[in-house]
Amino acid sequence: MTWFNRQSRVVQIILLLIPGVNWITEILVRWSTFFKKGGALRLVICLIVTLAGFFVGWIDLIAVIVTKHLLFQ
Repeated sequence: MTWFNRQSRVVQIILLLIPGVNWITEILVRWSTFFKKGGALRLVICLIVTLAGFFVGWIDLIAVIVTKHLLFQ
């Protein structure tokens, strides 16, 4: 998560814009956050991202553009 947040907004948007890459980015960011901080909500989000990460990646793309961070972060 820290690595993703350190990137410029342009790099974050590009990572979430490319199909496939957004899913891998989502999985890495979400699971690393879960392993560092834990929590039931983060676990549910990790499972959703793992199973339907492609669609969540597009939603997070919009969240990064509007709020400058991932949804539920």
